Amino acid sequence: MPNPESYRKGIRFMKQAEKFKRPVITFIDTKGAYPGIGAEERGQGEAIAKSMFEMAKLKVPIISIVIGEGSSGGALAIGVANKVFMLENAIYSILSPEGYSTILWKDGSRYKEAAEKMKLTAKDLYDLKVIDKIIKEPNGDEQESFNSIVSSLKKEICTTLNQLNKLSTEEIVQKRYEKFRNMGEYREV
Repeated sequence: MPNPESYRKGIRFMKQAEKFKRPVITFIDTKGAYPGIGAEERGQGEAIAKSMFEMAKLKVPIISIVIGEGSSGGALAIGVANKVFMLENAIYSILSPEGYSTILWKDGSRYKEAAEKMKLTAKDLYDLKVIDKIIKEPNGDEQESFNSIVSSLKKEICTTLNQLNKLSTEEIVQKRYEKFRNMGEYREV
């Protein structure tokens, strides 16, 4: 759960990548930004908004990969990308199902019902055009599964970067903008 300083540091690294014409690749696995009073006093909301703003206008390709839990603005702050991939068993949402059910029904025990309504699975998010690709997770030995996922991710990242590198900087920014403008339109499968 990052603090405001973490997002500010991330922005500095992303701008440095842009300066040297390097792609930005983020891995998302967070319940969200740290919700403490100190973080709010140091500008948590502003840091998240600034990160999203800066990522939106970066002139280099950006790929974000949801590898575990991606929740709240804390995840989106590092998820404004040309392409968003997601491991098939990861989740990506506005907040946790427990938080959602507590807000909606004043009953945190209804988290399973909330999770259904939230559409936070990789398949749901692919259908809604929130993510671009689902990375399969094989069953079996942990190390073997890990190696298989790493191999799949490497292949997808390389293929996607080869495609994005053919675009002009203006096209990279424009396509990222269009991606986020069209999010939520149901995709026929």
